[in-house]
Amino acid sequence: MALFRIVSAPIEPEPADELEIRAVAAERLTFFSDAVVAIAMTLLALDLPVPKGDTSAEFWHSALSHREDYLAFLIGFLVIGAHWRGHHRVFRYVTSVTPRLTSWNMAWLLMLVVTPFATRVIAGDSYFPARFTMYAGVQILAGLSFQAMLFEIKRNGLLRSTAPMDKVAASRFRSAAIALAWVVGIPLSYVTGWAYLVLVVVPIAGNTVGRRLHGPD
Repeated sequence: MALFRIVSAPIEPEPADELEIRAVAAERLTFFSDAVVAIAMTLLALDLPVPKGDTSAEFWHSALSHREDYLAFLIGFLVIGAHWRGHHRVFRYVTSVTPRLTSWNMAWLLMLVVTPFATRVIAGDSYFPARFTMYAGVQILAGLSFQAMLFEIKRNGLLRSTAPMDKVAASRFRSAAIALAWVVGIPLSYVTGWAYLVLVVVPIAGNTVGRRLHGPD
């Protein structure tokens, strides 16, 4: 009786030019994202009110009257910066992209581009809980988009083999902590105008726990 052996065909390595094309696509997406984030952060300052006055006292009085606008700008700047920092930590190790990853990245960028508008809303004089909820909703969607990107990257193995997975895990943890801060802040905004404090306490606690679990950046 004849014996048959099943020999699996060797897996051919991916052509070098294809690997280069995919790497360039990842770099272009990263550069594009960085540029959009930079524009979004710049847009925050365009609508800042300029203090007026003919004397020093009038000038500082005018500046003080716009303190909520300046505070909202600072919050917006720090929020966008925190989103970008997490994105930067991960995407410097991404070697390729998929259509789904690109789509989630665009959704993430959309939320960051909307943030300057949401910042103007939160600095308004209307009902505070509604304004806070709108702003928080934008940031929660940004956090969810980032988590979806991380899932897509992990599912398709799009990171370099030398990527520090503990740093990637830390980025996921910190992003989730910030999103949680906004979620907690929404009901708190209906009780007190100090709901912004959650944005300080929760991320700091998240960073502290993240460093203990995954080490420093």
